[in-house]
Amino acid sequence: MNVREITAKSILSRSAIFDYVINPYVGCQYNCNYCYARFMKRFTGHREPWGEFLDIKINAPELLAREIVRKSPGRVWISGVCDPYQPVEMKYEITRKCLEILVNQNWPFTIQTKSNLLLRDIELLSINDNIEAGLTITTADEKIKSIFEPSAPSIRDRITALEQLHDRGIKTYAMIAPMLPGVEDLASLLENKIDYILIDRMNYHHADWIYKKYNLQYTLSYNYIFKQSRRLADAFTAQGIKCQVVF
Repeated sequence: MNVREITAKSILSRSAIFDYVINPYVGCQYNCNYCYARFMKRFTGHREPWGEFLDIKINAPELLAREIVRKSPGRVWISGVCDPYQPVEMKYEITRKCLEILVNQNWPFTIQTKSNLLLRDIELLSINDNIEAGLTITTADEKIKSIFEPSAPSIRDRITALEQLHDRGIKTYAMIAPMLPGVEDLASLLENKIDYILIDRMNYHHADWIYKKYNLQYTLSYNYIFKQSRRLADAFTAQGIKCQVVF
């Protein structure tokens, strides 16, 4: 992993998903095989393969402190093309410092991560009710997770994190993106742990070779994906959990 510290020119960017997005890092240590953020290499100038480089925006908190007072308040997505709680965050605390600024300015924000490290900041996340914390969970099968997300935290750790956040009264959600084999048991595992669920029916084709290697191609068919998403949506709805199927 080639890790370097960089100074960014801006940090609070307009987003097509929420009003703004903050990406504290360039690249991701988790290197999930299907990751859509691989397209970032076109703009970063890195020659290393995706998952083998990481840039740390060491001036992100200072930039945010200046930019936030000049812009109209809006919901901030943390993050769009990196994981804000990947392992390097334990040392640098770039995400935490940005959250402190958002909280002090009373800006709403939505966290999306695969890491239970966000529990470190549970006190910050519980300060007001305009904060959402979500974890991406793509399967209920740890063996499948180890194939597609070998460096990411375990499914159990992610679900436990959601439970602890939810128990503290923090608005929580899970993002199933993409739907991997073994996803069908997530509804029962997430019961009473989330406020809403997002299900992404798309499968990201960077990982097609893995489906072939493990004879999982059948799970890429439209009929299979459609049926799985319907079953999941029905199961969550039956629990009284708001469910949105996207794409």
